[in-house]
Amino acid sequence: MADILGIHHMSAISGPAQENLHFYAKVLGLRLVKLTVNFDDPSAYHLYYGDGLGNPGTLLTFFPYPGGRPGRPGAGQTTVTHLSIPKGAMAYWVNRFKQFDVDFDRPTSKDGRDAVRFRAPDGLLLELVATSDYIEPAPWTKWTVPHDKAIGGIHSFTLVEREIGPTRAVLEKDLGFKLVSENGGRFRFEVGRGGPQKTVDVLVDPDGPSGREGHGSVHHIAFRTPTSESQANRRQILLDHGFRVSPVKDRDYFQSIYFREPGGVLFEIATDKPGFQVDEPEPELGSALQLPQQFSDIRAQIEKALPKLELV
Repeated sequence: MADILGIHHMSAISGPAQENLHFYAKVLGLRLVKLTVNFDDPSAYHLYYGDGLGNPGTLLTFFPYPGGRPGRPGAGQTTVTHLSIPKGAMAYWVNRFKQFDVDFDRPTSKDGRDAVRFRAPDGLLLELVATSDYIEPAPWTKWTVPHDKAIGGIHSFTLVEREIGPTRAVLEKDLGFKLVSENGGRFRFEVGRGGPQKTVDVLVDPDGPSGREGHGSVHHIAFRTPTSESQANRRQILLDHGFRVSPVKDRDYFQSIYFREPGGVLFEIATDKPGFQVDEPEPELGSALQLPQQFSDIRAQIEKALPKLELV
């Protein structure tokens, strides 16, 4: 099971691209590491944010659509994406949220960590988590927040499910996570040594609403695997266990396979390589529109259709 290394990225459906870029790049201080389009719908951007290099485990990605209905958090969804910050940085972030008029809740302290829950402009639910095992992000030259206060990447996810059994089986038997705690219907799973980028919480809510996809909802979450060979091995195990698994998809910056766990959450397993520097050197990451090879012949058409985007 050592071929599942932890969290790779999260992908969500968002509101307008410019609003999304302002919030994640300027307010949260993440780096736009790739500006491209949805591989399945080139009329929409696909925006990737992360640390200075776009390392796996730091990546938040978005499909921005200006129209459409809002999503609804509920069963069968990833409802909260938790982001790591350094111990002692919470006061800075609370002041920053006030400065930028971010919708946030009262900070809490439990289980030895401080946290503050907040919402993106499209309603996506996020949470900052301050822990002593914070992983420092790869730096870059244009941070909009001090590096010693910066978001280090994804800490963990919270999934909401009707029951724990089937999802627990997938996490433990198919992905190599282990159950480390249970408290009030919340089950915490970790892979490897646990901590940031290696933790998934499952909240059991048998009677709550079902989730609905839309603006501010997570489309899928992705787990890391080191190579295409380890990915192929994992795909075969999933197939042997009766899952419907997609063929390998070439996403230019990693290879991907997809399947739904029994509760309905869409899981991806993505390779660490080749990474975001295959078509842009590090100093230029995210500075220009990059297109998948299959769309290279219609670049002018795509650029004309996409909304104008002012990089920040």
